[in-house]
Amino acid sequence: PSGIKAREELVKLYEHWVPRENIVTSNLWSSELSKLVSNAFLAQRISSINSIASLCEETGADVHQVARAVGKDSRIGPKFLKAGVGFGGSCFRKDILNMIYLCEHYGLQPVADFWQQVVDLNDYQMRRFVQRILRAMFNSVVDKKIALFGFAFKPDTGDTRDAPAIYISKMLLNERAQLWITDPHALENAKADLEGVDGQVTYEPDPYKAAEGAHTIALITEWEEYRNLDYERIFKSMEKPAFLFDGRNHLDHEALFQIGFNVYPVGKPARTHV
Repeated sequence: PSGIKAREELVKLYEHWVPRENIVTSNLWSSELSKLVSNAFLAQRISSINSIASLCEETGADVHQVARAVGKDSRIGPKFLKAGVGFGGSCFRKDILNMIYLCEHYGLQPVADFWQQVVDLNDYQMRRFVQRILRAMFNSVVDKKIALFGFAFKPDTGDTRDAPAIYISKMLLNERAQLWITDPHALENAKADLEGVDGQVTYEPDPYKAAEGAHTIALITEWEEYRNLDYERIFKSMEKPAFLFDGRNHLDHEALFQIGFNVYPVGKPARTHV
């Protein structure tokens, strides 16, 4: 058939720079499902470790230590076991929802329900992050300035498609917080993502200005430059008590606590002065 012949021609083309043993051929449905399943499995690992992060916060365990121990098992491995505020990007949610649709179409409702839980847990993780901010800040962020450090769905990109920051921003604005959003590359996309959303939002490229007078910093994207900021300077410029919620476990929490911050990591005990 012409399809098989075309496939072999593509194999010959790719063989110029890819070893033949690394070129996988399959039928049409296997090819389609391979792409969906690959992203679904990666997203599942993120939701799995985030579910454990919630348990760690309640028990006093450290999700990093748990993930490190579990990742030593060669059957599991260490990749995609980093807890955070949830996954984003253009593929994970879309591909899982496509797979859910296929499962429902073929009458595989328990399978569809299983994969729906991966998406639901991701949404739960973002809600839980916001709820933790509310609880720590005496159950109200009305008219309080919150600096969001990072808006892109991952560092080193301006891509904000399905970024957790979109959902977190909307939830905080719904609680009538004053948001100051800073990001090295994603501010224009952030403006587009939040266009028409009710609430007070300021887009500030300078993280020091974004944090000035803030009650809280919420780190959403693990940009490397956020590790190198002068947090003593930032702390002095903030309202007190000063809170920092590290949604990616990206910063030195002990150092921040010693400066005076009330520090709330993901999946680890909080370090607080209040």
